[in-house]
Amino acid sequence: MNDVAIRADHISKAYRLYDSHRDRIKEVFGRKNLHREHYALKDISFEVRKGETIGIIGTNGAGKSTLLKIMTGVLTPTEGELEVDGRISALLELGAGFNNEYTGIENIYLNGTMIGFSKKEIDAKLQDILDFAEIGDFVYQPVKTYSSGMFVRLAFAVAINIEPEILIVDEALSVGDAFFQVKCYRKFEEFKEQGRTIVFVSHDLSSVKRYCDRVVLLDRGRMLAVGSPKDMIDLYKRTIAASRGAGQIQSGAAREKKNGGESPEEAGEEGLWREKMEENPGCSSYGNGAAQIVDYCVTDKNNMITNVLTAGEAYTVKVKVQFFQAVSDPVMTLTFRDKQGTVICGTNTMYEGIDTGDVEAGEIRVVTFTQKQVLKGGDYLMCISCTGFPNGEFTVYHRLYEVCMVQVVGDKDMVGFFDMNAEVKYTKG
Repeated sequence: MNDVAIRADHISKAYRLYDSHRDRIKEVFGRKNLHREHYALKDISFEVRKGETIGIIGTNGAGKSTLLKIMTGVLTPTEGELEVDGRISALLELGAGFNNEYTGIENIYLNGTMIGFSKKEIDAKLQDILDFAEIGDFVYQPVKTYSSGMFVRLAFAVAINIEPEILIVDEALSVGDAFFQVKCYRKFEEFKEQGRTIVFVSHDLSSVKRYCDRVVLLDRGRMLAVGSPKDMIDLYKRTIAASRGAGQIQSGAAREKKNGGESPEEAGEEGLWREKMEENPGCSSYGNGAAQIVDYCVTDKNNMITNVLTAGEAYTVKVKVQFFQAVSDPVMTLTFRDKQGTVICGTNTMYEGIDTGDVEAGEIRVVTFTQKQVLKGGDYLMCISCTGFPNGEFTVYHRLYEVCMVQVVGDKDMVGFFDMNAEVKYTKG
């Protein structure tokens, strides 16, 4: 394969689906087909060059994990061929090969042997694995006594310190506590610097943009495209928009115009803006009923509705409120929280000096918050509300608490949550 580490040649994976277990038995003993075929992957072809870091992205159900399992030999393709040149270590389901009755040490040798290493090779790596896992004397205890954190630490340490020629990672860099995650990413960067081949699957688009040389975009089992991280992330955003009403993303130049997402104006012609958003099914909605948030959306710099924003670019949050009672000076609010629920930032019409005036029952008002995206790459929960101070008392007319997740894509390192946009000069004194 010369300089090619992995070659997927028209790979497909089909599963037989039955309406009942009885139909499965009937088909075994009868002549009639009682199943229908579901393709988790359909006609996938691409190459991964040696020393390249390639990302695989797509929505849930796109076929990412199925493709990785075929790469690692866990699954066999229904059609097509996969060629691999190099020894693989996979971070898929951490600890899947562990025996709960064995000690940590015994599981290290068990996993190493399963990957294809000799006892001598594992002996040489044992101390590195123990140092990385940092679980102390628990390594001599059965893993069934481990906490979940200790378990994933050891599993990750084994997989990444074996130093394979090809490393396959599926959402595994976010295991353990924050300090352990930093260590995992450092090891990942060390692999890149050593020129090892890496296949990286993650919903963290900031990490994909930062680490990957090229990206494969999957959608409902098919490969839409392969290209630069920026181009594929942009196409991924349009894929999400298309899946919420604009139809399937097309290939070629036609998709740029026809299915490149929708603006609020276009979406409003057919339905609600929020129908094009990925909403939180567990969103908390409450208020005294004087008003109701009837619609909302987030748009990028191109005025396209999306849950994915790019750091450093302008974006807008648009909220539509219908009033059922006459109120004076309603306050429209916007807040972002991290995944732990900590408030990161926010503003409202009162803070911004907007005179909202008197509103009669039955009227509708629209507020837009437009700003530059300065949050670091990551996932944030958005909250919106309509409140006020009738008779001097703070009152919530309607609030949508953590209504949706907004993902910020950025590849710049920073401390905290915000880019300070500092101008730094360094001169000789």
